[in-house]
Amino acid sequence: MKFIVSSSYLLKQLQVLGGVINNSNTLPILDNFLFELDQNKLTVSASDLETTMSSELEVESDATGSIAVPARLLLDTLKTFPEQPLTFVTEDNNTIEISSNHGKYALAYADGEEFPKAVELTDPSATNMLGDVLATAISKTIFATGNDDLRPVMSGVFFQFSPENIRFVSTDAHKLVKYERSDIKASEVAEFIMPKKPLNLLKGILAGSESDVNIEYNESNAKFTFDNFELICRLIDGKYPNYEAVIPKENPNKLNIDRTQFLNSVKRVSIFSNKTTHQIRLKIAGAELNISAEDIDYSNKAEERLTCDYQGDDMQIGFNSRFLTEMLNNLNSNEVQLEMSLPNRAGILTPVDGLDEGEHITMLVMPVMLNN
Repeated sequence: MKFIVSSSYLLKQLQVLGGVINNSNTLPILDNFLFELDQNKLTVSASDLETTMSSELEVESDATGSIAVPARLLLDTLKTFPEQPLTFVTEDNNTIEISSNHGKYALAYADGEEFPKAVELTDPSATNMLGDVLATAISKTIFATGNDDLRPVMSGVFFQFSPENIRFVSTDAHKLVKYERSDIKASEVAEFIMPKKPLNLLKGILAGSESDVNIEYNESNAKFTFDNFELICRLIDGKYPNYEAVIPKENPNKLNIDRTQFLNSVKRVSIFSNKTTHQIRLKIAGAELNISAEDIDYSNKAEERLTCDYQGDDMQIGFNSRFLTEMLNNLNSNEVQLEMSLPNRAGILTPVDGLDEGEHITMLVMPVMLNN
């Protein structure tokens, strides 16, 4: 088989697909890209058995065939070329020869038949949404997922589709994020848990994208189709925890504050906090917020005062500064609202401005017990 393709065009597509390939694979064939040529259409795929991603490229050819090419070697070679047409020709001795303007390079290939086949989704449901919207939903939630192998359901993002809205939820039991879009609807109610790796891939490719993404899903797999890409992944099996039950409904104490000012203050003060608990203390009275931290072992302490808009009873509450920092970093608003009920109940962080129409974000952070 023989085909001609632009070097930079091929590299761009392969770099995206390369994100699927693990550094250490149990099956050696997974260290390869699968090239499937059908005249002037070349489909390239990469897989780690859980996730398979493929891309369709336009090439010059009138041949057909399928081979598996070493991914790392091919990527490293392509990165060094300036833009030019490359000619790929398979030779009899199981090598594929690449001809550039400057020379020839031969790579050993494997039979394409050995490459694991992607799953076919039987009887899937489907939903459409804008690529950038999906990328935003992923980046707003993925940072709050857990890493606990004993609770795999919490290591992914929970997708909830309904005719009213779509929701994305993630939690690691210390923090929780619920991202909602009431401007996007699904035809029927469905829910599934997406693993982190394919979500990170989608987030990277779809940020700022104006393309539509077609999402198909059944009990065990989900498939995302957009532009010339297709990603199929296995879903996380299990029942997602009832997250609505942990969101406190009555929160009479409401604090409104400039997000950047609050974030910078928390970052500074937390440098002086205990290195294992990362505990900071918020003391709110009237229009003043006092943020403090202390590391008793080293006699380090810090305290800052900020003016804020506060309605509620005077209170003191402790938080893990890392969780608070992560949440404030993942909001784009100028102002945020922190709602609280009691020092031992979760605080709810929401953006006051900067949201699209139909976009809602609720972030929940568990308090840490203060030792007075």
